[in-house]
Amino acid sequence: MSYLWDLSHIRPQPEVVLPGDTIPAMFWNAVQKRGPTVWMRQKEFGIWRSWTWNQTAEAVREISHGLMALGFAARETASVLSNTTVEWVLADLAVLSAGGVSNGIYPTDAADQVQFLCEDSGTTVLFVEDDEQLDKVLEVRQHLPRLKKIVVFDMEGLHELNDPQVISLNALRELGRTHAKTHAGEMETRVAACRPQDLAILVYTSGTTGKPKGAMHSHRGLVYTVHGYNTLIARDEHDECMCFLPLCHIAERMGGEYFSLYTGAKLNFVENPETVPENVREIAPTVFTAVPRVWEKFYSGVMITLKEASQLQQAAYAWAIGIGQRVAELVMTGQPVPGSLRLRFRLARLLVLDNVRKLIGIHRARFLVTGAAPISPDLVRWYLALGVPMLEVWGMTETCGASTGIPADRIKPGSIGPAASYNEVRLDPQTSEILVRGPNVFMGYLNLPEKTAETIDADGWLHTGDVGVADEEGFFRITDRMKDIIITAGGKNITPSELENELKFSPYVTDAVVIGDKRAYLTVIIMIDQENVEKYAQDNDVPFSNYASLTRAPEVQALIQAEIDRVNKKFARVEQIKKFFLLDTQLSAEDEELTPTMKLKRKLVQQKYAGQIDAMYS
Repeated sequence: MSYLWDLSHIRPQPEVVLPGDTIPAMFWNAVQKRGPTVWMRQKEFGIWRSWTWNQTAEAVREISHGLMALGFAARETASVLSNTTVEWVLADLAVLSAGGVSNGIYPTDAADQVQFLCEDSGTTVLFVEDDEQLDKVLEVRQHLPRLKKIVVFDMEGLHELNDPQVISLNALRELGRTHAKTHAGEMETRVAACRPQDLAILVYTSGTTGKPKGAMHSHRGLVYTVHGYNTLIARDEHDECMCFLPLCHIAERMGGEYFSLYTGAKLNFVENPETVPENVREIAPTVFTAVPRVWEKFYSGVMITLKEASQLQQAAYAWAIGIGQRVAELVMTGQPVPGSLRLRFRLARLLVLDNVRKLIGIHRARFLVTGAAPISPDLVRWYLALGVPMLEVWGMTETCGASTGIPADRIKPGSIGPAASYNEVRLDPQTSEILVRGPNVFMGYLNLPEKTAETIDADGWLHTGDVGVADEEGFFRITDRMKDIIITAGGKNITPSELENELKFSPYVTDAVVIGDKRAYLTVIIMIDQENVEKYAQDNDVPFSNYASLTRAPEVQALIQAEIDRVNKKFARVEQIKKFFLLDTQLSAEDEELTPTMKLKRKLVQQKYAGQIDAMYS
């Protein structure tokens, strides 16, 4: 398989590459080992700034001492309300080095959500990114009596602010430098006092089924899982990674910050979520982890570019991707690839496919990792046809991230792989619910012992809420969420995620929610891809004045109907979608219909658009 991708740097690395039984102990060991080498890079005002391990350590030490100067005690909680930046990591490691508990808050959360999360976590110090995030806190701080101090990363626009509760990050660092002179060794004492069993971080669930719940993770669980990650998706100090998903989400916290801390892989921070496509081409990561929406967006971009290409270019692409698909199919089924086909694949790479990879920014990628939501198997096959293995992992906040993963030498699109070596995974014999057990499983939900007891049974098995099947090789496949399975009026069991994934493979569809429980037939609510549909409208002289009028245009309705017809051909008649409607509001993460990770909340969407749904059945 080496002609398609090199497995030598993907194989599991079971040995411990960095000692330390708590996150701060591991960090300070990393500083001692890697001091002058670069760990993080962040683009500011068009220029990439590098942070060596020593520079990172200096900032973490000053912030940690600054916290202690403010009276921050061991086991107290500090929260970070910010986009994914270097400062997020500095604050996180400083809180842990001060013996505290670190919690993240989504930057898209509204003021009342910030209030709830600060109250529930018992936050005493809150780091905020800028004036926009500060405004949210100031709006609700009268309801947060435990909050002592608000630390602002970026003071632009706040230089005239005179508020005794607010301090800039630079001022906190200066306070820390002064404190360190008179309290030398205090931070080291706190780091040494951290015990593996102590609570380290809180990660709040996205709240799709009610108020967010604070999942508690110990230092032991974090360190154990980080070690385990290297047996699943190995990295080393030569790797370049992108850090752009929310750090308050378990995926980037574990797979980005802590895993790179452990392995020494470089972390590159994007300018902002909108510049990801541009930044990925600059960074050209060797390992790239993203959610399906990102992979779908890249694919859509290529398809739209292809439509504008010449006939010769389109023909060349069709020939090259066809060769890639034939090779990938043989590799996935374990069959030998004839020498003539290998030669044609190399030629296809040279003439076409490598250019497609450069267009996306994955031309240096050893492998891609996808997780956090289901992905279309066809999309996995497409990236494989480009010559880049895409490894799907599955896990959740409560399992500290990945619990299963596709091995690079046995890729099965549509599967989430076998259980990772560091935990057990099985199916409940009665319900087929996926259960997980291992030291990576969380300590429980903060302040919610009843919810914890509902989730982790007496034998230590975590009930995930995902329903699945397993094949003879022990590879799992998720069929749906237990709460999402549709049973039609005719008694047919439907797994909506399969239909939804096929629809999201379209460059014109961002998200979809299939409806049909206790109904005579299936319908779907669709959120269009604004950029691609607008371009379609412009290219085809479709008049529209705003987003709502775009969704109502007959030509756009016909475009989406064609995409639904394409998907329907893959399913039996009783599983086909009969009607649809397009959301006519442009949604962002601030809207209640979307989770912070940009997934439509099925239950809320069905409630909010009940009238439109009923109209599809009238």
